This record gives sequence, structure tokens and C-alpha cells, in this order.
Amino acid sequence: MRSELFDLHSKIELEHWWFVGRRLLVQRVIESATDASDRGLLVDVGCGTGANLAAFDGWRQRIGIDTSEDAIRSAREGFPEIDFRQGSAPDDLGDLVGEVDLFTVMDVIEHVEDDFDIFSRLAAAIRPGAQILITVPADPSLWTQHDVSFGHYRRYTPRRLELIWEGLPLELRLLSHFNSRLFPVVKAVRTLKGRGEGTAGELETDFFIPPKPVNTTLTRLFAGEAGRLERGLDDPGRRLPYRHGVSLLALLRRLPGEMEPRTRPSSVKLDSLTAG
Repeated sequence: MRSELFDLHSKIELEHWWFVGRRLLVQRVIESATDASDRGLLVDVGCGTGANLAAFDGWRQRIGIDTSEDAIRSAREGFPEIDFRQGSAPDDLGDLVGEVDLFTVMDVIEHVEDDFDIFSRLAAAIRPGAQILITVPADPSLWTQHDVSFGHYRRYTPRRLELIWEGLPLELRLLSHFNSRLFPVVKAVRTLKGRGEGTAGELETDFFIPPKPVNTTLTRLFAGEAGRLERGLDDPGRRLPYRHGVSLLALLRRLPGEMEPRTRPSSVKLDSLTAG
């Protein structure tokens, strides 16, 4: 991601409804999915400028890791009380990787050409019982210049996301769309703008902060989806609690068993599932 986009994130992520709403929603899911005794070490992979990790309190230790020097510099300046490291996970975590209770990988793997490789290397390194929470942009029909500006390789369908852990020793605890209440509005706006043409905000993205009453209302609508996601935890009958949305969330738990990292399978036709 371009350095000026990290600057944009840093400028708006403490206030903008999308960032705030997503943090509140994910925090609720995390609290429901973990006991207090399990909240030892949380690692945010691709932590960006740090606001997400700073909001996830209640953990004995928090580490943010990102390959971007610009992102880590901004994170350290904004949240000096948190351990931020430049590098990649799991390689640059060393022995700590075996102590992690929860990895958050929030809007990261869509930036990587081979998402099978990055995800399986992380899953292979962690201990049984550790969890991974992933969020990604959803619905290929929503692809616009916003995705291009952020360096996305794809937007995901549920099936395309499932492929990255299919056959691995991982237990799926939750898979669902989110940012679903606002999906019709986002869909309409992006359709009107035309596929891949035009954006609503700064730096050829859709990010701008609306007037405070609007921003507050949007935050509440977005974060208010958390309850339905919580009720879907470990309930196969509630697969995909939200069947449409701007994003997807998955929570997985590592099971015992050996596994090797893997790359994108050439035999699987993926483009039709994520076409931009």
C-alpha cells in the first residue's frame, strides 16, 4: 500500500465510521470467542497504523507487525505503549509465534497475490488451540477504483475465502459477511459511479469523514451487526449469519496435526470467484 494511504488511515481511523464500526464489531466477536484466561498474547498481522490493536484491550500482551516502515513508524508515534515491529508473520516473530492465542489478519490478504501461501505459513506455525480472525473485502461486483488504489488483488466470495483453509487442520468457528446493513447503499453508490471509475474520497479512495451526525449513525448501524455474528459462533445452523455484505469475516481455530505451507493451487480456477 502506498505511503500516502497509510497517512490517510492515520488521519481518519480514530473517527471514520468504517474504521470505528469495524473495531467495535470485531472486538465483540473476539470477546465472545475467547475466555479471559485465553487472552494472553494477541498479534495483529498487517497492523497498519495501529489503531485496531490499540482498541483491543484486555490482553496481557499485544504485538503489531507490518512489512511497511511507514506504517510502523506511524503506529509507534500514535500508540507508544504498544509493541509494534516491522517484519512479516510468522517468520519475524521468532519463538513468540508458539505463544500467540489470537492472530488478527484484518484486510490484509487481499493485498497479497498468493493468499494461500501467506495464510498457510501462518497456520502451520501456530500452536493447536490458537485462533485466527480474518477480514477481507467481499463481493467482486463491488470492485472499483477504491480497490485499485489500495492495491487489492481481489474481493472475496465466501467460497473463495474458504479455499485458503480447505483441507488444513483448522476448525471453522464463524464465517459471515458483515457491513451488511449498509450493503444496499454501498452497492448503489458503486454501481452509479461505474465499475472501476471514480471514488468519493481522498487519494482515489472512498474514504472521507461525513458530517458528525451521519458519521455517528453509520458507526452505530455498522457496529450493531455484532450481536448476530456472536450468535453464529460455533453454530453450523447459522452459517453465514449475514449472507450479503461489503466485507467477510472468518474465525478459525488451529487443530492438532502437521501441515506444510502451500501455494495457490494451479488446478483450481479462482478468477471466476474473485474477478475484479
